[in-house]
Amino acid sequence: MTRQIRAIVITGNGTNCEIETAHACRLAGFDHVEIVHISELLYGTKSLDEYDFLNLPGGFLDGDDLGSAKAGANRILHAVVSGSGERLFDQLLRFISSGKLILGVCNGFQLLVKLGVLPGLGGVYNRQSVTLTYNDSGRFEDRWVYLKINHASPCIFTRGLGGIYLPVRHGEGKFITDTEDTLQDLERKNLIALQYSDAAYQNPVMSYPANPNGSIAAIAGICNETGRIFGLMPHPEAYLHRTNHPRWTREALPEEGMGLSIFRNAAAFLRSDEF
Repeated sequence: MTRQIRAIVITGNGTNCEIETAHACRLAGFDHVEIVHISELLYGTKSLDEYDFLNLPGGFLDGDDLGSAKAGANRILHAVVSGSGERLFDQLLRFISSGKLILGVCNGFQLLVKLGVLPGLGGVYNRQSVTLTYNDSGRFEDRWVYLKINHASPCIFTRGLGGIYLPVRHGEGKFITDTEDTLQDLERKNLIALQYSDAAYQNPVMSYPANPNGSIAAIAGICNETGRIFGLMPHPEAYLHRTNHPRWTREALPEEGMGLSIFRNAAAFLRSDEF
């Protein structure tokens, strides 16, 4: 009998892409998809232990006060689940240690790096070593970008993808590291899963607007060393159908949008013997 796989999509405090993300999970074949307000986790009425795939969608957590997702990270790090005595972050660490999947998109990616969960070098998930900061353009960027896949990356979510075209919508998407050594570790371990590229999906680009924020090494998304935690600034949940594409009336496009592949890969992994 095929095992049932369950996805949770966290909402609350400024999240605004939860409905599209849940829809992507359903299209990808998850048996149970639930949008859960973070207060339900904090009050103990829901637990991360009940799910296999954690989605941290885009939005503007706490109005981006203290910097994008910083207040949200502090909440998860320090808040204690009602009646249990454990921090919500302890639940998250247990979720990670059990080999389940986590996807953070845009604000969700910002949350993962502010928590220290990504890149999680050496399996340490509570030390921040990278961040996402203000775009070099000095303004909010809302545009579509080409993305090169690193086929040597352990990332579960990008398996089999040749290249991907997705929208970005952010004011703080510039990826930087605390030290040059951290960047070298990301490169050496192939944790840079996704880079802003030319239209052929071949060459990483540093020039604006193809690189919309000025990220070092054209980094658009990274994973941890297991490949099971993935964060990216572009929005895969925003391209699930051909009509989401900005030129859908002018180009012959497949019915299924490119972004859905990321969610399909998650479902396939959780149904496989690897999990």
